[in-house]
Amino acid sequence: MRFPHVPRPRSLAGQLFAMQAVLIAVLVAGYALFTYVSDRSQAEEAARRQTMAVARSVADAPSVRAAIRTSDPTAALQPYALQVQRHTGVDFVTIMNPRGIRWTHPNPDLIGERFLGHTTRALKGESFTETYTGTLGPSVRAVTPIRDGTRIIGLVSAGIKVEAITKRVQDQVTALIGVAAGALALGGIGTYVINARLRRSTHGMNAAELSRMHDYHQAALHAVREGLLMLDGQFRVALINDGGRELLGVTGDVIGRSVAELGLPAALTGALLSAEPRVDEVHLTAARVLVVNTSPVSGGERRGTVVTLRDVTELQSLMGELDSERGFTTALRSQAHEAANRLHTVVSLIELGRAEEAVDFATAELELAQALTDHVVSAVSEPVLAALLLGKAAQANERGVELVVSEESALDDGLLPASLPARDLVTILGNLIDNAVDAAQGSVGARVTVTVFTDASGLVLRVADTGAGVDPAHAEAVFQRGWSTKPATTSGGRGLGLALVRQAVARHEGTLTVAEADGGGAEFEVRLPLPTVGPAEAAGGPEPTRRHGGASEPALPALPGGDDV
Repeated sequence: MRFPHVPRPRSLAGQLFAMQAVLIAVLVAGYALFTYVSDRSQAEEAARRQTMAVARSVADAPSVRAAIRTSDPTAALQPYALQVQRHTGVDFVTIMNPRGIRWTHPNPDLIGERFLGHTTRALKGESFTETYTGTLGPSVRAVTPIRDGTRIIGLVSAGIKVEAITKRVQDQVTALIGVAAGALALGGIGTYVINARLRRSTHGMNAAELSRMHDYHQAALHAVREGLLMLDGQFRVALINDGGRELLGVTGDVIGRSVAELGLPAALTGALLSAEPRVDEVHLTAARVLVVNTSPVSGGERRGTVVTLRDVTELQSLMGELDSERGFTTALRSQAHEAANRLHTVVSLIELGRAEEAVDFATAELELAQALTDHVVSAVSEPVLAALLLGKAAQANERGVELVVSEESALDDGLLPASLPARDLVTILGNLIDNAVDAAQGSVGARVTVTVFTDASGLVLRVADTGAGVDPAHAEAVFQRGWSTKPATTSGGRGLGLALVRQAVARHEGTLTVAEADGGGAEFEVRLPLPTVGPAEAAGGPEPTRRHGGASEPALPALPGGDDV
């Protein structure tokens, strides 16, 4: 069974065009009707004034009174009446005696017959007009008395046929209809042009479709977890969803505000204000690592920018942990290689019959490893930092860099509060050590010195290297994302390490500074306030100095996972 085809509703532009066309037609028709009625009334009033003027002129003419006194008034009055009729544009001029018997008429056959119309008021001396149907049809006529002194000796009636009045009005209405038709056509063309532009703007959709799209649009904005930000041509916020507010950390009504007024980091603000598209750029806010994509919206001219934001903070942390695990694997591989070499040495000494030397060699290696562990644990008994330091040294040792824990280091287990998570400590100290190893590699006496202790200000982490140091002019820029002394790569990973360190330090309301280390190189210092630091803990470490260059200690196993400058 086939159902009848239901026509698709008109587009919004089509509906508006139809409504405007009907409105214009109704207005023009109403104006035409009003003008017709008004002109008809004015035409009748003009006809009354005209006929009254003609009738009074004839009644006041001395020749008419003279002709009435003759024995044959028609002989003189008929030519005169026809002449007046032609000159004044009326349809008839009838002169009659007081009894209503015609002396003149446009049709000579009707002369001598009684006048068809009212004469009572005129016989009383009153002039009046009326619409009456006579021998020539309906007409607007005026009737006035002819006086000879105080005596009424005759009557005059001048009239214009209603048909002639109607013809005059019809001519005016025809011209009016022509003007109205032109106005309707012009209005229709203008309406069509405007609605054609509206149709392009609404893509031919009707009101129901636009309403449904708006509902879908709102639902999608609130459902998407990623941030969505739309800027107009002047880089003002035109739209932002819930995810965008959360990722950018903005509150309140931001619609209509410029991006520069949102208080975002300078690098992120610059990316949003750029006219060029950005693809998968990594930017840091106070607490997040964001991947930003921007795409300009154009339709013959720049209309704005669409910005998408993805939170990769957790992903970045997982990547750091993965790098750490890879570092552990590398360190274990290196240690396994070294252990195999030592084992072969012991076996070879035994095979050569030098058992005592083999025992002395193995004992020395065990004492060295135990001394290394004892030194780190005694200086930094906090398990996370101890494991980090033990994990970082083997990798540094492989790269020809000595990593030492200064003798001034002192941090007891359980001192750090729960508000300072282990992940942030790994991020801060791990990235600082990795950058220091990179800087010190290849230098004379390559060394990285780590100092960890607490004082009245809280937890102090200090990492110094023997590298080239940091130019004082770059002391601030070194902490910005993207700043690096290494060759640029397409991965976008360069210049993220110290930026992550600064982000973590700022999250805990700490401070991060860089200065020149004693003997050259750079010294990075982090101070993190602790909720409670008792006098005993505060006295646990010595008074910090600008450089702690303790004696060289055995190399420590490494835990990579930080990024580079």
